[in-house]
Amino acid sequence: MSSTLTAVHQACTAQATVASPLGAILLVRTAKGLAGAWFEGQKHHPGPLAAPELPNDPLLASAAEQLRAYFAGVSTPFDLPLDLQGTPFQCAVWQALLGIPRGSVRSYGAIAATLGSASAVRAVGGAVGRNPLSVIVPCHRVVGRDGSMTGYAGGVPRKQALLALEGALRSTPAPGRNDACKAVGANANAGATG
Repeated sequence: MSSTLTAVHQACTAQATVASPLGAILLVRTAKGLAGAWFEGQKHHPGPLAAPELPNDPLLASAAEQLRAYFAGVSTPFDLPLDLQGTPFQCAVWQALLGIPRGSVRSYGAIAATLGSASAVRAVGGAVGRNPLSVIVPCHRVVGRDGSMTGYAGGVPRKQALLALEGALRSTPAPGRNDACKAVGANANAGATG
């Protein structure tokens, strides 16, 4: 288990699960804020937690409501207190991801350059891949230098569906964007090794 997941296990005070068109999402909170949002079957999922299942916890309920709105196509940014559990470099990368607007993508190299470490592309990729707050910290908005769909801990089909929902895929028309989510929802776990 990574140090990030160990920290989440130790600090977790409550958990809840929210349904989404792309599969169930486990939400985890600490005393400081939301610390995790993982798709079922996602790489780096924390597994069973000792914390109680509290879907009516105010923070977890708000996160669930905002995620449901997101999947319904509402473009309001997430407004949640976050407790980023990682190394200083990982946290810096995750903060940079929060600056990528909905409907946009950035390359790993662009994120590295934003951090003043243009040569740290691989390290940025590692941090992006260990993001514990899927969708909320938008690691799905990071693509290859050539715009290619690179790995995503939740699986490339989910990444494509999230980008389609946000209108970031040029070939996807705006009307009916939720259809892309529904199309991969049943099979999303099949690509969850990315």
